[in-house]
Amino acid sequence: MKLCWLDIRETDTARAAIVEEAVHQRIDAIVADQAADLASLPPTVKRVLVPKGPLPEAFEGVDLVIVDPAVHGTTAELALQHPGTEFGRFTEIVDADTLEQACASARTEAWSLLLFRDPTKIPLEIVLAAAAGADGSIITVAHDTEEAEIIFGVLEHGSDGVLLAPSAVGDATALRAAADDRPADLDLVELSVTEVRHVGMGERACVDTCTYFREDEGILVGSHSKGMILCVSETHPLPYMPTRPFRVNAGAIMSYTVSVNGRTNYLSELVAGSKVTAVDIHGRTRVATVGRVKIESRPLISIDAVAPNGTAVNLILQDDWHVRVLGPGGTVLNSTELKPGDKVLGYLPTEDRHVGYPIDEFCREQ
Repeated sequence: MKLCWLDIRETDTARAAIVEEAVHQRIDAIVADQAADLASLPPTVKRVLVPKGPLPEAFEGVDLVIVDPAVHGTTAELALQHPGTEFGRFTEIVDADTLEQACASARTEAWSLLLFRDPTKIPLEIVLAAAAGADGSIITVAHDTEEAEIIFGVLEHGSDGVLLAPSAVGDATALRAAADDRPADLDLVELSVTEVRHVGMGERACVDTCTYFREDEGILVGSHSKGMILCVSETHPLPYMPTRPFRVNAGAIMSYTVSVNGRTNYLSELVAGSKVTAVDIHGRTRVATVGRVKIESRPLISIDAVAPNGTAVNLILQDDWHVRVLGPGGTVLNSTELKPGDKVLGYLPTEDRHVGYPIDEFCREQ
């Protein structure tokens, strides 16, 4: 879980409301330059002091003190002087020397708070690589929630946490959302195919993403919001054409797929920059960014299946042998060769949908 820190040192307007929101959103830490500003925080929030000038004589009510070694001395020296107080190191990266200091801090300190002055993320990449395997936590300053999302993904691993100075109520919520961007894992079920039939012409969508899918991974697609089948990407060899491991030949344009934040989208709604949830045969998930959606007229095939609880599931695909779905254990199944009794992997959302959002209401799809 990525760490979310909120910096209230320069927050005057609506500070009380911002702190209240931060507590409600389970923000991990509040940063202040006065211990008194941290005194009223509940124990669920880490109280972090980043003093402006000299250190105070005592650190009552403070969980962590972030210091500048050039001003306050090293964390090791301070730990000896103040037993029972936890210290971390602040580094502002402006050149090669300070970058090396940041790398050393990330390798050796329990807490490293880093401020990069250049907009490029290459210095952060260098620090993360230098600290690979280290036990400490790296907290990187972000100017806004958009940059926070980027920082969380640098070198795939990202910074352990982000420090953001909020400008208004709502920023704490947005920061938490950026940190929790990875969707929850899903419980997949085995579905039994009951019927396969040709249904004529229609438009189908190929979803081309900005990532390589694994061989046991695809996206969930279904005609109904309460039942979907796991469509595999074109990672597996095909005759007459090269593999396209970024692509899922996903289904008819009106089909649902799982996007992010619990939402679904119609395949026809996806555009460059949209997000979809990649799912493997174990239900593990990750976010994939859509690079392109190809919608073309093709012959279509309808696959009906039933879940162990009796839920009926339908998927309409391009009527072609090379369009595939996944079965138990990662078995790759050519859609035109499916027959009653075959097993495919699927997912059964429990809620109905209104403009893609889950909602508990009566809704019948047939």
